[in-house]
Amino acid sequence: MFKRFFPFLVWFKDYNAASLRLDAVSGLTVALVLIPQSMAYAQLAGLPPYYGLYASFLPPMIASLFGSSRQLATGPVAVVSLMTSASLAPLATAGSQGYVMYAILLALMVGIFQFALGVLRLGLVVNFLSHPVVNGFTNAAAIIIATSQLSKLFGVNVDEATHHYETVIRVVKAAIHYTHWPTLFMGILAFVIMYGLKRIAPKVPNVLVAVVITTILSWAMHFEHDMFVNLSTVNSKRALEMVSQFNTAVTSLDPIAEKRTEVTQRIEESKKKHDILATLEAEHQDKMLSTKSDLIKYDARIYRAEIRNFLFVGVIQPDGSLMFCPKDNVPAGAKTDGRTWRIRVGNGVLATDKIRMIGGGEVIGTVPKGLPAFSIPKINLSIIARLFPYAAIISLLGFMEAISIAKAMAGKTGQRLDPNQELIGQGLANILGSFGKSYPISGSFSRSAVNLQAGAVTGLSSVFTGVAVLVALMFFTPLLYHLPQSVLAAVIMLAVVGLINVSGFIHAWKAQKYDGVISVLSFIFTLWFAPHLDKGIMLGVSLSLMIFLYKSMRPNVASLARDEDDALRCVVTHSLQECRYVSLIRFDGPLFFANSSYLDDQITELMLNKIELRHILIVANGINDIDASGEETLSLLIDRIRSAGLDISLSGVNEAVMEVLNRTHLAAKIGEDHIFATMEKAIRAIYEPTHRGGDEVTCPLTACRLV
Repeated sequence: MFKRFFPFLVWFKDYNAASLRLDAVSGLTVALVLIPQSMAYAQLAGLPPYYGLYASFLPPMIASLFGSSRQLATGPVAVVSLMTSASLAPLATAGSQGYVMYAILLALMVGIFQFALGVLRLGLVVNFLSHPVVNGFTNAAAIIIATSQLSKLFGVNVDEATHHYETVIRVVKAAIHYTHWPTLFMGILAFVIMYGLKRIAPKVPNVLVAVVITTILSWAMHFEHDMFVNLSTVNSKRALEMVSQFNTAVTSLDPIAEKRTEVTQRIEESKKKHDILATLEAEHQDKMLSTKSDLIKYDARIYRAEIRNFLFVGVIQPDGSLMFCPKDNVPAGAKTDGRTWRIRVGNGVLATDKIRMIGGGEVIGTVPKGLPAFSIPKINLSIIARLFPYAAIISLLGFMEAISIAKAMAGKTGQRLDPNQELIGQGLANILGSFGKSYPISGSFSRSAVNLQAGAVTGLSSVFTGVAVLVALMFFTPLLYHLPQSVLAAVIMLAVVGLINVSGFIHAWKAQKYDGVISVLSFIFTLWFAPHLDKGIMLGVSLSLMIFLYKSMRPNVASLARDEDDALRCVVTHSLQECRYVSLIRFDGPLFFANSSYLDDQITELMLNKIELRHILIVANGINDIDASGEETLSLLIDRIRSAGLDISLSGVNEAVMEVLNRTHLAAKIGEDHIFATMEKAIRAIYEPTHRGGDEVTCPLTACRLV
């Protein structure tokens, strides 16, 4: 019982110094990959990069201690990070304090959902995400993740559009207008280092090497080169006008937001008082304010885009200061600093006395030193209600990814897995991780493979990983300041290449054509609706359930006949000749309320088409269950067949179905002499009476021994 609540105690049976050494080496090796990866994935989730480190020291330890897999490496992963971004984007601006708070709350919700499923032994609920749906979604997610990093790779900034493909178009247009070549160079260099080391020296932590080299280069060449200046140093009437109009638009949003808050309170009060007229009036005012706010936001976006398009050259003044002139309007003979400068503009008001001019590339910047403050996430019921569908999807998708990886490794190690215990481990990791400012996490395929290859014996390797990240947070965060953002983008893009699996579509099509179609449609829907990824996956799940219901309502009903090798097979599939007097009908599936009428229809059609028919044998080997509707349909069918002068028998009835037939006395109605253990026994019993007086020269059923 004690080991059930603390499964990690099993590790220490026959544990020795050699095992400890292997776990320590494996844990440190994974940490070298995890530290840069986690920051990249946090950026993908819309969070400051250091939140990836917060998600990498406590969750891996908890997941390994309370999970069932000994080699599964838990932490930030690409797909869950993308889903986090997609779920929070409608609620707050990426990177803002509210956004971070909601991400932590989402981790708590995901953890509670997973923990509850594990405790209630409901791990099988993950089966609602069929493999074709997950394959289509994962391939689309890989493309979305990779293209979402293009802006960081080219060193441009654009506003998010309604659809992801529109955002990509904006990025391409911005990159054509201006690309910061040192930023692109850093990204390409990181690609070359990581890919080259992966091919030449696979045991070397290629991500860490790329990060170290590019960070040193960034520091040495002053890759980041920002200045805070007064707006008066910008020598462009158009730029000054755009900044003024942008500030006016942004400033005017605050009074509208305050007014909407007041109107929302009035709506709630009037609803409580059941004052319909006041409610309608307040709702109308709220819609007017919402429309006005949307129009102002649209204007602000136009101004922001134009401000970002301005390219300036720093003209050196006699006192050594810079005057920023448009690149296409530099005074003749002016001495410049040789850089291209841009105005950094976000969603807030631009302080005219402290405009941020960007003359270089973007880096990680300051990473807070030490551990985050541990606290219970702030509970907001209205936000929880909006995040619940996303939390459920992330829970199932994250667990499915984790358990798939764990099963693959268990196949190599021979370890026994408990999916429900793994759910508990992942759930606790998310719950306790949220107390330490973590966002949702899951099992990582790449880091788990590193862990296994490094020789990890137990989950203690993940404990060493967490400790290594903890040490990095305590002492080494200043070294991360100069890490280029484009390098993290390259890390993400190279990592998600492994998620692309075209053969998965082909395999699904070969298995069942409708599975192939579902996989392709899930892929298309996910791409089309991005960044609203929940719509893509929900449509895929809906299609799978519809196919399941259709197949349940119309199971395969086959007419059987004797083949050349004496086996009884489907008449249509094998083009066999049937007996004129006896029909063998095999029903493949449970007989219940949704499909019982289908069996009735098939047998009715059979009776109409075979005029000389005398006996129907229902081969019940495929009927593994029967409900009240199925039993009632079968009873009425027996009455109708026998009233038509024909007879009916059953063969291969299993124990569960037989119990139902006995309890409802249908077995007695059919007759014990009409229920047979096998098809061959049934044929031998019914052959002679059905063929008596007949003129069939050769019966396809006579290949069996009738005596």
